[in-house]
Amino acid sequence: MNINQKDYLAHLEQIRWERKPKCPYCESTNSRKLKNEPRYQCNDCFTSYSVTVGTLFHKTHVDLEKWFVAIHLVLNSLGGISVRQLAKKIGVNKNTASYMIARIRNAMTEEKELLRRLVEMDESLN
Repeated sequence: MNINQKDYLAHLEQIRWERKPKCPYCESTNSRKLKNEPRYQCNDCFTSYSVTVGTLFHKTHVDLEKWFVAIHLVLNSLGGISVRQLAKKIGVNKNTASYMIARIRNAMTEEKELLRRLVEMDESLN
């Protein structure tokens, strides 16, 4: 199965919102999908947002596919994975890999439920 960025966004929406977008700023579910980008416009606070806002993926330019692989590798590598190993495996530079590992480790305490559901979803895709 060939999964693209759009598919990963749809899976993330299912995990976070069960396909009912919720504004991360005012928590309203009264929103509309923007036409030409994977974002929503809140009809209550008039802010636009994506499913990644408020998650470890927020404000990164790394594809979700690479994030999901990195999460799997960080959480399942015996003895951990080095920055250089991760960089090589997912095709990013070592600074990006270091940044991703730090965010994943932070999410292990700050976003436990999201990570747990991502890992479950990742296993169901394989």
